[in-house]
Amino acid sequence: MSPPPMSDAALQTRADAANPAELTEAEAARILAKSAIFAPPPATLPDGRRDLVGLSRADLEAEMVAMGEKPFRARQVWHWIYHQGVRDFAQMPTIARPMQQRLAERFVVGRPDVATEQLSKDGTRKWLFRFRDAQQVETVYIPDGQEDRGAVCISTQVGCTLSCRFCHTGTQKLVRNLGAAEIVGQFMAARDSYGEWPSPKDGTPRHLSNIVVMGMGEPLYNYENVAKALTIVMDNEGIGLSRRRITLSTSGVVPMMDRCGRELNVGLAVSLHAVTDELRDEIVPLNRKYPIAELMAACRRYPSASNARRITFEYVMLDGVNDSEAEARELVRLLKGIPAKVNLIPFNPWPGSAYKTSKPEVVRRFAEIVSDAGYSAPIRRPRGRDILAACGQLKTESERQRRPAAPAETVG
Repeated sequence: MSPPPMSDAALQTRADAANPAELTEAEAARILAKSAIFAPPPATLPDGRRDLVGLSRADLEAEMVAMGEKPFRARQVWHWIYHQGVRDFAQMPTIARPMQQRLAERFVVGRPDVATEQLSKDGTRKWLFRFRDAQQVETVYIPDGQEDRGAVCISTQVGCTLSCRFCHTGTQKLVRNLGAAEIVGQFMAARDSYGEWPSPKDGTPRHLSNIVVMGMGEPLYNYENVAKALTIVMDNEGIGLSRRRITLSTSGVVPMMDRCGRELNVGLAVSLHAVTDELRDEIVPLNRKYPIAELMAACRRYPSASNARRITFEYVMLDGVNDSEAEARELVRLLKGIPAKVNLIPFNPWPGSAYKTSKPEVVRRFAEIVSDAGYSAPIRRPRGRDILAACGQLKTESERQRRPAAPAETVG
Protein backbone atom coordinates (compact mmCIF):
# COMPACT_ATOMS: atom_id res chain seq x y z
CA MET A 1 0.00 0.00 0.00
CA SER A 2 1.30 3.45 -0.87
CA PRO A 3 2.07 5.93 1.94
CA PRO A 4 -0.57 8.65 2.38
CA PRO A 5 0.07 11.86 0.43
CA MET A 6 0.82 15.15 2.18
CA SER A 7 -2.09 17.47 2.70
CA ASP A 8 -2.30 20.82 0.90
CA ALA A 9 -1.53 22.54 4.20
CA ALA A 10 1.59 20.45 4.71
CA LEU A 11 2.74 21.15 1.18
CA GLN A 12 2.24 24.88 1.67
CA THR A 13 4.11 24.80 4.99
CA ARG A 14 7.07 23.11 3.29
CA ALA A 15 6.89 25.52 0.35
CA ASP A 16 6.84 28.53 2.69
CA ALA A 17 9.90 27.16 4.44
CA ALA A 18 11.56 26.94 1.04
CA ASN A 19 11.36 30.69 0.42
CA PRO A 20 14.40 31.69 -1.67
CA ALA A 21 15.49 34.11 1.06
CA GLU A 22 15.84 31.19 3.44
CA LEU A 23 17.83 29.05 1.01
CA THR A 24 21.00 30.84 2.05
CA GLU A 25 24.08 31.45 -0.01
CA ALA A 26 25.90 29.71 2.82
CA GLU A 27 24.25 26.43 1.86
CA ALA A 28 25.28 26.86 -1.78
CA ALA A 29 28.79 27.77 -0.64
CA ARG A 30 28.92 24.62 1.49
CA ILE A 31 27.99 22.52 -1.54
CA LEU A 32 30.68 24.17 -3.65
CA ALA A 33 33.28 23.73 -0.90
CA LYS A 34 32.47 20.04 -0.61
CA SER A 35 32.69 19.76 -4.39
CA ALA A 36 36.29 21.00 -4.21
CA ILE A 37 37.21 17.94 -2.13
CA PHE A 38 36.50 15.79 -5.19
CA ALA A 39 38.28 18.14 -7.61
CA PRO A 40 39.53 16.82 -10.95
CA PRO A 41 43.27 16.55 -11.61
CA PRO A 42 45.09 19.67 -12.87
CA ALA A 43 44.82 20.58 -16.55
CA THR A 44 48.62 20.54 -16.89
CA LEU A 45 50.17 17.41 -18.39
CA PRO A 46 53.29 15.72 -16.94
CA ASP A 47 55.37 17.34 -19.71
CA GLY A 48 54.23 20.79 -18.57
CA ARG A 49 51.86 21.53 -21.44
CA ARG A 50 48.33 22.70 -20.67
CA ASP A 51 45.11 21.44 -22.20
CA LEU A 52 43.27 24.32 -23.86
CA VAL A 53 39.95 22.45 -23.90
CA GLY A 54 37.84 23.57 -20.96
CA LEU A 55 39.33 27.06 -20.67
CA SER A 56 36.91 29.96 -20.75
CA ARG A 57 37.37 32.66 -23.37
CA ALA A 58 38.90 34.93 -20.72
CA ASP A 59 41.32 32.20 -19.62
CA LEU A 60 42.31 31.52 -23.22
CA GLU A 61 42.95 35.22 -23.81
CA ALA A 62 45.12 35.30 -20.69
CA GLU A 63 47.16 32.38 -22.01
CA MET A 64 47.69 34.15 -25.34
CA VAL A 65 48.78 37.37 -23.63
CA ALA A 66 51.13 35.40 -21.34
CA MET A 67 52.95 34.06 -24.40
CA GLY A 68 53.25 37.57 -25.88
CA GLU A 69 50.35 37.43 -28.34
CA LYS A 70 47.46 39.82 -28.86
CA PRO A 71 44.15 38.88 -27.17
CA PHE A 72 42.42 38.46 -30.56
CA ARG A 73 44.52 35.34 -31.13
CA ALA A 74 42.31 33.61 -28.58
CA ARG A 75 39.33 34.05 -30.87
CA GLN A 76 41.20 32.35 -33.72
CA VAL A 77 42.29 29.42 -31.56
CA TRP A 78 38.78 29.12 -30.11
CA HIS A 79 37.33 28.87 -33.62
CA TRP A 80 39.69 26.06 -34.62
CA ILE A 81 39.18 24.08 -31.42
CA TYR A 82 35.41 24.37 -30.97
CA HIS A 83 34.00 25.20 -34.40
CA GLN A 84 36.31 23.21 -36.64
CA GLY A 85 37.22 20.45 -34.16
CA VAL A 86 40.93 20.67 -35.01
CA ARG A 87 43.37 19.11 -32.53
CA ASP A 88 46.68 19.77 -34.31
CA PHE A 89 47.94 23.37 -34.22
CA ALA A 90 49.69 22.76 -37.57
CA GLN A 91 46.22 22.34 -39.12
CA MET A 92 45.15 25.89 -38.16
CA PRO A 93 46.05 27.81 -41.35
CA THR A 94 44.96 31.28 -40.16
CA ILE A 95 47.67 31.09 -37.51
CA ALA A 96 51.25 31.76 -38.64
CA ARG A 97 53.63 28.79 -38.55
CA PRO A 98 55.94 30.25 -35.86
CA MET A 99 52.95 30.72 -33.57
CA GLN A 100 51.69 27.21 -34.39
CA GLN A 101 55.01 25.86 -33.18
CA ARG A 102 54.94 27.94 -30.00
CA LEU A 103 51.39 26.79 -29.27
CA ALA A 104 52.42 23.16 -29.72
CA GLU A 105 55.29 23.64 -27.26
CA ARG A 106 52.98 25.00 -24.56
CA PHE A 107 49.56 23.45 -25.13
CA VAL A 108 47.51 20.49 -26.30
CA VAL A 109 43.93 20.18 -27.54
CA GLY A 110 42.83 17.14 -25.58
CA ARG A 111 40.19 14.46 -25.83
CA PRO A 112 39.37 11.53 -23.55
CA ASP A 113 40.65 8.20 -24.83
CA VAL A 114 38.02 5.79 -26.13
CA ALA A 115 38.50 2.64 -24.03
CA THR A 116 35.54 0.83 -25.60
CA GLU A 117 32.73 1.70 -27.98
CA GLN A 118 29.55 -0.34 -28.31
CA LEU A 119 26.63 -0.09 -30.69
CA SER A 120 23.19 -1.34 -29.67
CA LYS A 121 20.81 -3.01 -32.09
CA ASP A 122 18.54 0.05 -31.75
CA GLY A 123 21.27 2.51 -32.80
CA THR A 124 22.26 3.65 -29.31
CA ARG A 125 26.02 4.06 -29.01
CA LYS A 126 27.97 3.90 -25.75
CA TRP A 127 31.54 5.01 -25.16
CA LEU A 128 33.69 4.17 -22.18
CA PHE A 129 36.00 7.19 -21.97
CA ARG A 130 39.31 7.06 -20.09
CA PHE A 131 40.96 10.20 -18.73
CA ARG A 132 44.61 10.95 -18.01
CA ASP A 133 44.46 9.59 -14.46
CA ALA A 134 42.91 6.33 -15.78
CA GLN A 135 39.47 7.13 -14.34
CA GLN A 136 36.58 6.28 -16.66
CA VAL A 137 33.01 7.35 -17.38
CA GLU A 138 30.33 6.23 -19.79
CA THR A 139 28.72 8.52 -22.38
CA VAL A 140 25.76 7.56 -24.55
CA TYR A 141 24.37 8.73 -27.88
CA ILE A 142 20.61 8.18 -27.96
CA PRO A 143 19.06 8.39 -31.44
CA ASP A 144 15.70 10.09 -31.75
CA GLY A 145 14.19 7.14 -33.59
CA GLN A 146 11.91 9.29 -35.70
CA GLU A 147 14.58 11.44 -37.32
CA ASP A 148 18.29 11.35 -38.09
CA ARG A 149 19.25 13.12 -34.88
CA GLY A 150 19.64 12.44 -31.19
CA ALA A 151 21.05 13.44 -27.81
CA VAL A 152 24.41 12.84 -26.19
CA CYS A 153 24.01 11.84 -22.54
CA ILE A 154 26.97 13.37 -20.70
CA SER A 155 28.48 12.28 -17.36
CA THR A 156 29.71 14.80 -14.79
CA GLN A 157 31.28 12.66 -12.05
CA VAL A 158 33.19 9.41 -11.73
CA GLY A 159 30.66 7.56 -9.60
CA CYS A 160 27.94 9.25 -7.56
CA THR A 161 27.12 10.16 -3.95
CA LEU A 162 23.34 9.92 -4.14
CA SER A 163 22.82 6.14 -3.83
CA CYS A 164 19.41 6.15 -5.53
CA ARG A 165 18.18 2.62 -4.94
CA PHE A 166 17.10 1.87 -8.50
CA CYS A 167 20.16 3.35 -10.26
CA HIS A 168 23.23 1.32 -11.19
CA THR A 169 25.53 4.35 -10.98
CA GLY A 170 24.37 4.81 -7.39
CA THR A 171 26.12 1.56 -6.44
CA GLN A 172 29.48 3.05 -7.49
CA LYS A 173 31.12 5.30 -4.92
CA LEU A 174 32.04 8.83 -5.91
CA VAL A 175 35.69 8.96 -6.95
CA ARG A 176 35.93 12.55 -8.19
CA ASN A 177 34.30 15.29 -10.18
CA LEU A 178 35.01 15.75 -13.86
CA GLY A 179 36.70 18.94 -15.00
CA ALA A 180 35.21 21.24 -17.62
CA ALA A 181 37.60 19.80 -20.23
CA GLU A 182 36.46 16.26 -19.43
CA ILE A 183 32.78 17.21 -19.63
CA VAL A 184 32.92 19.13 -22.90
CA GLY A 185 35.47 16.61 -24.18
CA GLN A 186 32.84 13.86 -24.10
CA PHE A 187 30.69 15.77 -26.57
CA MET A 188 33.69 16.66 -28.73
CA ALA A 189 34.81 13.02 -28.84
CA ALA A 190 31.27 12.00 -29.81
CA ARG A 191 31.43 14.54 -32.64
CA ASP A 192 34.75 13.03 -33.71
CA SER A 193 33.05 9.64 -33.90
CA TYR A 194 30.22 10.97 -36.09
CA GLY A 195 32.40 13.31 -38.17
CA GLU A 196 30.30 16.35 -37.20
CA TRP A 197 32.95 19.01 -37.70
CA PRO A 198 32.81 21.87 -38.43
CA SER A 199 29.93 22.69 -36.12
CA PRO A 200 26.61 22.62 -38.01
CA LYS A 201 24.58 25.80 -37.83
CA ASP A 202 21.64 25.62 -35.45
CA GLY A 203 18.63 24.35 -37.37
CA THR A 204 20.65 22.35 -39.90
CA PRO A 205 20.64 18.52 -39.85
CA ARG A 206 22.97 16.92 -37.34
CA HIS A 207 23.21 13.59 -35.57
CA LEU A 208 24.29 15.10 -32.25
CA SER A 209 21.52 17.68 -31.96
CA ASN A 210 21.08 17.84 -28.17
CA ILE A 211 22.91 17.35 -24.88
CA VAL A 212 21.29 15.81 -21.83
CA VAL A 213 23.36 16.11 -18.66
CA MET A 214 21.91 12.89 -17.31
CA GLY A 215 24.87 10.50 -17.23
CA MET A 216 26.93 9.38 -14.26
CA GLY A 217 26.86 11.72 -11.26
CA GLU A 218 24.78 14.60 -9.90
CA PRO A 219 25.68 17.65 -12.04
CA LEU A 220 24.68 20.21 -9.40
CA TYR A 221 27.21 18.70 -7.00
CA ASN A 222 29.84 19.63 -9.61
CA TYR A 223 28.21 22.87 -10.61
CA GLU A 224 31.18 25.08 -11.42
CA ASN A 225 32.78 22.62 -13.83
CA VAL A 226 29.41 21.80 -15.41
CA ALA A 227 28.57 25.50 -15.82
CA LYS A 228 31.94 26.21 -17.41
CA ALA A 229 31.55 23.29 -19.83
CA LEU A 230 28.01 24.25 -20.85
CA THR A 231 29.01 27.88 -21.36
CA ILE A 232 31.67 26.66 -23.79
CA VAL A 233 29.16 24.42 -25.57
CA MET A 234 26.66 27.27 -25.94
CA ASP A 235 29.17 29.78 -27.35
CA ASN A 236 27.90 30.62 -30.83
CA GLU A 237 31.43 31.03 -32.23
CA GLY A 238 32.31 27.48 -31.28
CA ILE A 239 30.17 24.39 -30.77
CA GLY A 240 27.14 26.66 -30.90
CA LEU A 241 24.49 24.50 -29.25
CA SER A 242 21.69 26.74 -28.01
CA ARG A 243 20.42 26.46 -24.43
CA ARG A 244 17.09 25.13 -25.69
CA ARG A 245 18.98 22.05 -26.91
CA ILE A 246 20.52 21.36 -23.50
CA THR A 247 18.77 19.71 -20.57
CA LEU A 248 20.33 19.32 -17.14
CA SER A 249 18.93 16.64 -14.84
CA THR A 250 19.09 16.85 -11.06
CA SER A 251 17.82 14.72 -8.22
CA GLY A 252 16.92 17.94 -6.43
CA VAL A 253 19.91 19.92 -5.10
CA VAL A 254 17.62 22.84 -4.37
CA PRO A 255 20.07 25.72 -3.65
CA MET A 256 22.06 24.96 -6.81
CA MET A 257 18.87 24.74 -8.90
CA ASP A 258 18.33 28.43 -8.16
CA ARG A 259 21.85 29.31 -9.26
CA CYS A 260 21.62 27.12 -12.36
CA GLY A 261 18.44 28.90 -13.37
CA ARG A 262 19.99 32.34 -12.92
CA GLU A 263 23.28 31.64 -14.65
CA LEU A 264 22.65 28.95 -17.28
CA ASN A 265 18.88 28.83 -17.79
CA VAL A 266 19.11 25.55 -19.71
CA GLY A 267 16.25 23.07 -19.77
CA LEU A 268 15.62 21.41 -16.42
CA ALA A 269 14.77 17.79 -15.70
CA VAL A 270 14.02 16.58 -12.19
CA SER A 271 14.45 12.97 -11.09
CA LEU A 272 11.30 12.73 -8.97
CA HIS A 273 10.36 9.02 -8.89
CA ALA A 274 8.05 9.26 -5.87
CA VAL A 275 5.21 11.50 -4.68
CA THR A 276 5.57 11.15 -0.90
CA ASP A 277 8.52 12.01 1.29
CA GLU A 278 8.34 8.63 2.99
CA LEU A 279 8.98 6.73 -0.25
CA ARG A 280 11.32 9.28 -1.81
CA ASP A 281 13.44 9.30 1.36
CA GLU A 282 13.95 5.60 0.73
CA ILE A 283 14.62 5.45 -3.01
CA VAL A 284 16.16 8.93 -3.51
CA PRO A 285 17.98 9.59 -0.20
CA LEU A 286 18.74 13.21 -1.15
CA ASN A 287 15.07 13.85 -0.36
CA ARG A 288 15.93 13.71 3.35
CA LYS A 289 17.84 16.96 2.87
CA TYR A 290 15.59 18.62 0.27
CA PRO A 291 12.06 17.19 0.61
CA ILE A 292 9.42 17.24 -2.08
CA ALA A 293 7.79 20.55 -1.14
CA GLU A 294 11.14 22.38 -1.26
CA LEU A 295 11.95 20.71 -4.56
CA MET A 296 8.63 21.68 -6.14
CA ALA A 297 8.99 25.25 -4.87
CA ALA A 298 12.41 25.45 -6.57
CA CYS A 299 10.82 24.19 -9.79
CA ARG A 300 8.22 26.96 -9.62
CA ARG A 301 11.03 29.50 -9.29
CA TYR A 302 13.01 28.18 -12.23
CA PRO A 303 13.20 31.14 -14.65
CA SER A 304 12.77 29.35 -17.99
CA ALA A 305 9.72 27.33 -16.91
CA SER A 306 6.91 28.12 -19.35
CA ASN A 307 4.53 26.36 -21.67
CA ALA A 308 7.22 26.66 -24.34
CA ARG A 309 9.94 25.23 -22.08
CA ARG A 310 8.39 22.82 -19.65
CA ILE A 311 10.25 21.23 -16.77
CA THR A 312 10.61 17.51 -17.33
CA PHE A 313 9.90 15.24 -14.38
CA GLU A 314 11.52 11.82 -14.65
CA TYR A 315 9.55 9.01 -13.02
CA VAL A 316 10.94 5.47 -13.10
CA MET A 317 8.15 2.90 -12.92
CA LEU A 318 8.89 0.32 -10.21
CA ASP A 319 6.53 -2.63 -9.92
CA GLY A 320 4.41 -2.35 -6.78
CA VAL A 321 6.53 0.48 -5.39
CA ASN A 322 5.45 3.79 -6.95
CA ASP A 323 3.06 2.86 -9.75
CA SER A 324 -0.42 2.95 -8.22
CA GLU A 325 -3.31 5.02 -9.56
CA ALA A 326 -3.38 6.94 -6.27
CA GLU A 327 0.24 7.95 -6.82
CA ALA A 328 -0.56 9.09 -10.36
CA ARG A 329 -3.28 11.37 -8.98
CA GLU A 330 -0.96 12.69 -6.27
CA LEU A 331 1.64 13.44 -8.93
CA VAL A 332 -0.94 15.54 -10.79
CA ARG A 333 -1.60 17.47 -7.58
CA LEU A 334 2.09 18.10 -6.98
CA LEU A 335 2.53 19.48 -10.49
CA LYS A 336 -0.23 22.06 -10.14
CA GLY A 337 1.01 25.43 -11.38
CA ILE A 338 4.21 24.07 -12.95
CA PRO A 339 4.59 23.94 -16.76
CA ALA A 340 5.54 20.28 -16.78
CA LYS A 341 6.06 17.16 -18.79
CA VAL A 342 6.36 13.73 -17.16
CA ASN A 343 8.66 11.10 -18.64
CA LEU A 344 7.52 7.68 -17.47
CA ILE A 345 10.51 5.34 -17.55
CA PRO A 346 9.98 1.59 -17.33
CA PHE A 347 12.68 0.37 -14.94
CA ASN A 348 15.76 -0.89 -16.77
CA PRO A 349 17.10 -3.95 -14.91
CA TRP A 350 20.78 -4.30 -14.03
CA PRO A 351 22.74 -7.10 -12.30
CA GLY A 352 21.79 -7.29 -8.62
CA SER A 353 18.93 -4.80 -8.75
CA ALA A 354 16.12 -5.36 -6.25
CA TYR A 355 13.33 -3.91 -8.38
CA LYS A 356 11.17 -5.07 -11.25
CA THR A 357 9.64 -3.15 -14.13
CA SER A 358 5.99 -2.15 -13.75
CA LYS A 359 3.59 -4.14 -15.89
CA PRO A 360 2.83 -2.46 -19.26
CA GLU A 361 -0.87 -2.05 -18.49
CA VAL A 362 -0.02 -0.39 -15.16
CA VAL A 363 2.33 2.06 -16.87
CA ARG A 364 -0.32 2.87 -19.48
CA ARG A 365 -2.98 3.51 -16.83
CA PHE A 366 -0.57 5.75 -14.87
CA ALA A 367 0.14 7.69 -18.08
CA GLU A 368 -3.58 8.07 -18.82
CA ILE A 369 -4.28 9.64 -15.43
CA VAL A 370 -1.47 12.16 -15.81
CA SER A 371 -2.34 12.88 -19.44
CA ASP A 372 -6.04 13.35 -18.67
CA ALA A 373 -5.02 16.09 -16.22
CA GLY A 374 -3.42 18.02 -19.07
CA TYR A 375 0.22 16.99 -18.75
CA SER A 376 2.21 15.28 -21.47
CA ALA A 377 3.17 11.85 -20.11
CA PRO A 378 5.07 9.85 -22.73
CA ILE A 379 6.26 6.37 -21.86
CA ARG A 380 9.94 6.32 -22.66
CA ARG A 381 11.01 3.57 -25.01
CA PRO A 382 14.03 1.78 -23.51
CA ARG A 383 17.18 2.49 -25.51
CA GLY A 384 20.44 0.57 -25.38
CA ARG A 385 19.38 -2.08 -22.86
CA ASP A 386 21.44 -4.73 -24.64
CA ILE A 387 24.65 -2.78 -23.94
CA LEU A 388 23.62 -1.51 -20.46
CA ALA A 389 23.29 2.02 -21.84
CA ALA A 390 19.67 2.69 -20.85
CA CYS A 391 18.54 5.10 -18.14
CA GLY A 392 19.86 3.99 -14.74
CA GLN A 393 22.24 1.34 -16.12
CA LEU A 394 25.53 3.26 -16.37
CA LYS A 395 28.44 2.09 -14.26
CA THR A 396 32.20 1.74 -14.81
CA GLU A 397 33.49 -0.51 -12.06
CA SER A 398 36.07 -2.95 -13.38
CA GLU A 399 34.33 -6.05 -12.01
CA ARG A 400 31.35 -5.39 -14.26
CA GLN A 401 33.62 -5.29 -17.27
CA ARG A 402 34.80 -8.81 -16.45
CA ARG A 403 31.28 -10.24 -16.51
CA PRO A 404 30.06 -11.83 -19.77
CA ALA A 405 28.59 -8.99 -21.80
CA ALA A 406 25.14 -8.98 -23.36
CA PRO A 407 25.31 -9.52 -27.13
CA ALA A 408 26.20 -6.24 -28.77
CA GLU A 409 28.12 -5.01 -31.74
CA THR A 410 31.57 -3.73 -30.82
CA VAL A 411 32.73 -0.85 -32.96
CA GLY A 412 36.35 -0.52 -33.95
